[in-house]
Amino acid sequence: MSNLLLTTKCIECSPRGFLESVGNIFAIFDAQTQDSGNISYGVEVEHARYCVSARKCSAPNRSARNGTGSTTEFTDRFFVKTAGNPDDPAPFLPHSARVALLRNGVQLAQSIQHAALPRLYHAIESPHGPLLVYDWVEGELLHARRAQRADAQSAYQRFRHLPVAQIGRALEQIFEVHWALAAKNWIAVDFYDGSLIYDFAQHELHLVDLDNYHQGPFVNSMGRMFGSSRFMAPEEFARGALIDQRTNVFTMGRTMALFLGDGTLARHAFRGDDALYAVMLRACRKEPVQRFSSMAEFYEEWRKARG
Repeated sequence: MSNLLLTTKCIECSPRGFLESVGNIFAIFDAQTQDSGNISYGVEVEHARYCVSARKCSAPNRSARNGTGSTTEFTDRFFVKTAGNPDDPAPFLPHSARVALLRNGVQLAQSIQHAALPRLYHAIESPHGPLLVYDWVEGELLHARRAQRADAQSAYQRFRHLPVAQIGRALEQIFEVHWALAAKNWIAVDFYDGSLIYDFAQHELHLVDLDNYHQGPFVNSMGRMFGSSRFMAPEEFARGALIDQRTNVFTMGRTMALFLGDGTLARHAFRGDDALYAVMLRACRKEPVQRFSSMAEFYEEWRKARG
């Protein structure tokens, strides 16, 4: 059986109806888990391949019937993101704006490839907008709501209490992705711990939900922009302020402060050495001109400090 999820270009039915017809929906991310109005799905798709020797086949998430010349059944997992119900009045963004953000996410995914970014296979057009078909990645979302943020069992706190070297390797992935995106003229918007999935067993990190990223510097026309205030730069609260790579530098500095420290800039709370602490302090300067001038400069200094 061919994988229709990877070959279909256009459907006339609802996204959920199509997904139920081509595979098994094992997870749904809707208004119960987030408030964007998007609805996303974890989908398993089984298909068959003829193998000269089943032992020579290697693929994740599958069951096989052993034997020479056997047919092996594979179960592949995908993450499928949609703009949700067009008639839902609850989300703060109208459906047309959510569709536009998904298309923006396609442009971003097509402009860069990185191991920490789940692969986007393609987009399926539907009456409800595009279905974005990504690789499924294992792990836990690092975001915890305010009431659960201090819970020692939360993924957020468990990550923060990993050895410094492991956190450093994860931060390296975050900073490298944003360095590469900046080279393609992408400005991060609404990046926070809800954009991070961490696999504690394999010590692998992935960045997700980057649809709000903007192509090129722009002027803040909103006042208080989308995002978590724990990660946001002062200019993201000021209508008319310039949002550029120096804004992203601040966000990366705040990421260091939150995961290697306690969210403050206090030296005693920061688990890194003096060189890393100096990088964080400069990145988190209130005035953009006092920060690193670009993601490239920040990333270079981060790497020097790591040694």
